[in-house]
Amino acid sequence: MKEGIHPEYHQVVFVDVSCDFKVLGRSTLTSKETIEWEDGNTYPMIKVEQSSASHPFYTGKSKAIANKGQIERFNQRYNLKSNTES
Repeated sequence: MKEGIHPEYHQVVFVDVSCDFKVLGRSTLTSKETIEWEDGNTYPMIKVEQSSASHPFYTGKSKAIANKGQIERFNQRYNLKSNTES
């Protein structure tokens, strides 16, 4: 790698503000806010609005939006064979 052109890559704590979930990771992001982690060290804290702990897809709270009629119209429009046909 070329010297002097890459941002500093360091450990930070990502905090999900919607459910107070915290994870230690590495990033080029930085913050003036800090937090003490479980290992006793202090790291920059990056606040995020969603994480795997609060996202509907990962928590199992997501709903299937497509209905059978929409899928059939799509298949007809593009002359595709439907999965429901035998």
